[in-house]
Parts: sequence; structure tokens; C-alpha cells
Amino acid sequence: MIGIGVIGYGYWGPNLVRNFMAQPDCRVVMVSDLRPGRLAAVRRASPSVAVTEDYRELLRNPDIHGVAIATPVGSHAAIAREALAAGKHILVEKPLTDNSDDAKRLVDEAARRNLTLMVDHTFVYMGAVRKIHDLVSSGELGDLYYYDSTRVNLGLFQCDVNVFWDLAVHDLSIMDYILPEKPVRVAATGIRNVPGRPENLGYLTVFYDSPLIAHINVNWLSPVKLRQTLISGTRKMVVFDDLHPSEKIKIYDSGITMECGSDDAYAISIGYRTGDMLAPCYDRTEALARETGHFLECLRGQATPFTSGEMGLRIVRILEAANRSLEQGGSPVPLGDSL
Repeated sequence: MIGIGVIGYGYWGPNLVRNFMAQPDCRVVMVSDLRPGRLAAVRRASPSVAVTEDYRELLRNPDIHGVAIATPVGSHAAIAREALAAGKHILVEKPLTDNSDDAKRLVDEAARRNLTLMVDHTFVYMGAVRKIHDLVSSGELGDLYYYDSTRVNLGLFQCDVNVFWDLAVHDLSIMDYILPEKPVRVAATGIRNVPGRPENLGYLTVFYDSPLIAHINVNWLSPVKLRQTLISGTRKMVVFDDLHPSEKIKIYDSGITMECGSDDAYAISIGYRTGDMLAPCYDRTEALARETGHFLECLRGQATPFTSGEMGLRIVRILEAANRSLEQGGSPVPLGDSL
């Protein structure tokens, strides 16, 4: 029986507790939160789970083997370091930390202590995203042209991170998983509509060595909630609509054909191909259920983290570069060899 502790019972903490409690041979031992009202909610929902306002009490508990950290991003590094020092395996909510230096130290410390460090990039565990990965890796889409995502809604306005760190991080994790290469530079533009708060609207462009480009539109100030991604290849195109109740993926056998009649570039003839649309089957297991199960497999020594600390570090470095581009008015920032 693996004992789990959860630090932070705000927006995401209840989902973690619910999914860990549903796993076989797993027990949620204790939940920590600074707010008495949230701890009262734990008692009502899960009377068997102990609660505390001091997360260090959780770290000292010998019955707890793994810790899920679902606190504001600025606190991730300090809490994660203490958890590793206490000999606990850790699952850290995205993004891993708010800077790459802290993220690198956590990766190194977990490796030195032979402890699991996993990042809660939940979309990577979604059946629809895994299906897209299979479509890309099998070559069914052909060579990729672009990844274009719209991830907008009304709220929740964050105080400690801008909209890229809150919403674009999801697309960056999906791209890290499904795209066949790593980015080489990024450019970001955005605006602050609320005084004293970080950027609430932004556009992130990610460049690659090949003729592939990714564009991410994120916004906390939209009248509607949209979660839609377009992925285009030389053979087929995919529409991924995360809000669709049943058909999240649609594959379109559509595109263009090019014929060069002579050496003159202006003589290239472009034709259009419109074929069938297919809504494929995919695993509909809840992503967080798959993720918490995988975390337990890692603790048992049966697997290595799929969304590892190294992956979390790569994404933090991209987000840092996006911040630098924002400060430079949208100028592209090279990523160098950091990925």
C-alpha cells in the first residue's frame, strides 16, 4: 500500500485526491493547506484523510511515500526541495518551477537521491493527445506544416504568473510530446489589461529548424471558452477540440498539391485536395487517472516518469525565453542548446 500526501487543496488538489483514492493499493494519508476552510472540505469529502496546515508534518510522516504538490508556482521549488530531502517521491503541478535554475536543481537532486520527480503535464496522458502522437509518429499526417492553438476563456486571473505560464504551458507540453523536433527560438507579444497584474493576453510563436511553426493564442479575457488546436501536414490535417464531448479529434484528408512545370518558381501549380473526415476512436480514460496510476508505477520501480523533470525543465526554459521576448517587444529569443 503506497501512501500519498497532497500539499495544496485549491483548484487542482481535490482532483488529485480523488484520483489517488481511486487507485488500487494506494491510500491518501494526509492533505495540507493553509486555509482552514479547505481542510474542512477535505474532512467532508474524505473523512479518513488526515489534514494539517503545516505541510512539513506531512513530510515527516513515515507512512507517506509520495507527495503531490499543487500550490502556487512560486512555492514549488522550496516545497519540492524539502520533500526530496525528506526522501519523498514527488509529483509537481505544472509548471515545474518559475525559473530554470530551480528546475535544474530539482532534477539533479532527484537523480542524486534516486527519487521520482514527475511533472503534472496532464494533457500528455489524455487519450486524444496520445492518438495525435501516434498519427504524427506513424507519418499519417506527412511532414508537418504548423501547430496552431487557441486556448482562451474568461478568468482565472493569476497574480504570480502571466497567461503563458498558466495556459500556454499546456500546449508546450503537448508539442514536446507529439512534435518530432525541439524548438530553436520563440517570440512572444502580450498585454496587461488589469493594473498590477501580469499579461492576461498573449501570442506565442515557436520556431523550428525545419519548415514547421507553432502559434499559441492564450487569453484570460475572452467571452467564450475555446480549446482548439489545428495541426497540418503534407498528407492530412487534424482538428483537436478539447471541449467537444465525444469527438475531440477529427482527421481531414485535405491539403494542397504542388506541381512544378518548369524551373521558374512562378510556374508552380497549386491544387487543392478535399477528402473524407474521420473521427477516430481513442482511449477515453480520464487523463489524471492515467497520470496518478503512472506515478504509482514509478514509485514501485515499474516505470520511469513519462512527464519527467527533464521535460518540465525544457518547458520552463521556453517560458523564460517567452518572458524575455515580451520584455524586448516581441523580438525572437534563441533557445540555444538548452533543450
